[in-house]
Amino acid sequence: MDKVIKITVSLIVAISTFIMSAEAQVSTYSELFRTLKSKDSLLFDVAFNTCNTQVLESLIAEDLEFYHDQGGITNSKSKFMDVMKNGICNPDNPTTSRRELVAGSLEVFPLYENGKLYGALQNGSHRFFEKLGDNPETKGSIAKFSHLWIKENGNWLVKRVISYDHKSQ
Repeated sequence: MDKVIKITVSLIVAISTFIMSAEAQVSTYSELFRTLKSKDSLLFDVAFNTCNTQVLESLIAEDLEFYHDQGGITNSKSKFMDVMKNGICNPDNPTTSRRELVAGSLEVFPLYENGKLYGALQNGSHRFFEKLGDNPETKGSIAKFSHLWIKENGNWLVKRVISYDHKSQ
């Protein structure tokens, strides 16, 4: 009988460990989730949608790597900022873009080293809308993203971006 109890307890511990590791995403009510959702909002609602490049620069790590399934690789903050300033945020560009987070799609997975939080992976889906001149806004595309946020000197910075699975709508 002792052997059956030991096996049962071992199975319960193994299954519990598996379930806990499979549920590593933080709660949408957690401080980490709320912080990174706020950073996502700053990154897009403020920086991207209104072309506030100062806010954008404050959220990006110097060694940024941006991987886009259609636009290729941008491998530094300065190159990324040049693309933004000379493209989407160029005042002479007649096309304006707007990004919208797909409700309920945001996920946050904490990253620890020796028990200390050093970063987080943020995944989600977003829609992009484009407007050309005075024409009405049209839906452009939907895509998925993964952002690697790193905490440096108390500040959260985007270090790696993967933007993929773009589909026209």
